[in-house]
Amino acid sequence: MLLSTAKTFKRGALVGTITLSATALLLTGCGQAPPAAGESSSQNPAAANFLGCIVSDSGGFDDQSFNQSSYEGMQSAVKDLGIKMKEAQSTTTADFAPNLATMASAGCNLTVTVGFLLAEATGTAAKANPELHYAIIDDNSIKADNVKPIVYDTAQAAFMAGYVAASVSKTGKVGTFGGINIPTVTIFMDGFAQGVDYYNTKQGKDVKVLGWNVKSQQGSFANTFEIIQEGTKTTNNLIAEGADVIMPVAGPLGKGAGDAILAANKTGKDVKLVWVDSDGFLTAPTYKDVLLTSVIKTMGEAVETVVKEDLDGKFDATPYIGTLENGGVALAPFHDQDKSVSADTKTQLEEIKKSIIDGSIKVESAASPK
Repeated sequence: MLLSTAKTFKRGALVGTITLSATALLLTGCGQAPPAAGESSSQNPAAANFLGCIVSDSGGFDDQSFNQSSYEGMQSAVKDLGIKMKEAQSTTTADFAPNLATMASAGCNLTVTVGFLLAEATGTAAKANPELHYAIIDDNSIKADNVKPIVYDTAQAAFMAGYVAASVSKTGKVGTFGGINIPTVTIFMDGFAQGVDYYNTKQGKDVKVLGWNVKSQQGSFANTFEIIQEGTKTTNNLIAEGADVIMPVAGPLGKGAGDAILAANKTGKDVKLVWVDSDGFLTAPTYKDVLLTSVIKTMGEAVETVVKEDLDGKFDATPYIGTLENGGVALAPFHDQDKSVSADTKTQLEEIKKSIIDGSIKVESAASPK
């Protein structure tokens, strides 16, 4: 169990600085967007005595993915709102309960837990401390008045990623794999595979998806979020099978995937990477030369907003569901790979986004939040 006083991580820009339709992200209906970086939005005198806390899953706060994005949201709350902060970084699942107990003992007004795997420990802590507030990223199973679920319909944005991946593939094969077979992972894989299928239908192509079968819900998993080399091994297997665009949904194992792709491209291959959770061009710049796009969840903004709501006495347990419509999920810019994506495909992606929002394209996953 690692408790912070200030572990410093080398980070990219905040996800919130990306120009997204998420600018007006709100957790409980329409209203004010989170403040811009460096802009104080609260004169609430309670801020000086408000303790916002955050507990990572075993990927840690430097995972260049969802733990990092959530952590940056709490850091922004400190800067913008003037609150105090405490953090606990988990290195294994055994750390979850002790870390949450430490936060409760510290009197945290609001504790944010990052990830589906923390659901059981968060529910137990919330029941034991009904006077304290909790928010959990990527889980909607806890039914308690003091727990705010923050969940995302990432299948929608992953659908767009699958479409663009199919459009740029030269081998006619794209791939995906997960860290562990859990709903917050498979939801990405479902959307990605459906986007490829939609491309095939619309363009009369036959691009194959390696690593995931939507119907059987079976596919390729590293069975870890911690051993980065497993991401390298799994990616090498997909490359060997012919995949030239690969989307890992595995937290820190995305770095292992990126390493495998960089190495493969040095041998003459042309493989591209799709990042998840944050814009990998900003959070994982080592791989920017091979990064096609990212499937983004705007977790930083969500964390800061739920902190502000609690600080202002407006906490409630109504789940927030991030979608393309409210900007909670998005497809990142193509950055250095922009020329790889045709103007026609970019136009089609805009049309697809509108159609998903208006319901004329149905993106369905058993893991989609309700």
